[in-house]
Amino acid sequence: MIERGGEVPVERQAALLELSRSSVYYEPRPLPERDLQLMRRMGIEALYSKRRTSRPARGAAVYPYLLGHLAIERFGQVWAADITYPPMAHGFLYLMAILDVYSRKVLTWRLSNTLSADFCVEALEEALARYGRPEIFNTDQGAQFTAAEWTATLKDAGVAISMDGKGRWIDNVFIEQLWRSVKYE
Repeated sequence: MIERGGEVPVERQAALLELSRSSVYYEPRPLPERDLQLMRRMGIEALYSKRRTSRPARGAAVYPYLLGHLAIERFGQVWAADITYPPMAHGFLYLMAILDVYSRKVLTWRLSNTLSADFCVEALEEALARYGRPEIFNTDQGAQFTAAEWTATLKDAGVAISMDGKGRWIDNVFIEQLWRSVKYE
């Protein structure tokens, strides 16, 4: 972003970008290996997903990804859902949200202490009752979203089911950005 030795002085570039000049000149130093080992022993680590919450239910159908070259142009065209797990003092809670992809609005959410499909279906039913039905609903291949209760609710409402490819977090990037905001803020 900052172009050193350009026509515009670094001081002016920092002002235009609303950055402090000290952050422009800061260069991080790598941590010594001893400090990294101590951090590992103390459990200090970056926030990132570790649990495998995206395993499909046994014998469940996996649906194709329908958003490949689709132009999303209006509210209610595509919804997405995902689950994250905020750490608590003793274990985790599971947070599920349904998002309208066009507006990035969180339509509904649920919190649970178990990773079952029932709280997801409850949120889905509320979103359908409050906002009508979307044309396409996109999720990952997690057991909650391949469960018979979840897919039956979508099929009964006449919604096309779309699922991300295996290991393709980018397919559901909008809700992943929401989780990043939730975890960091």
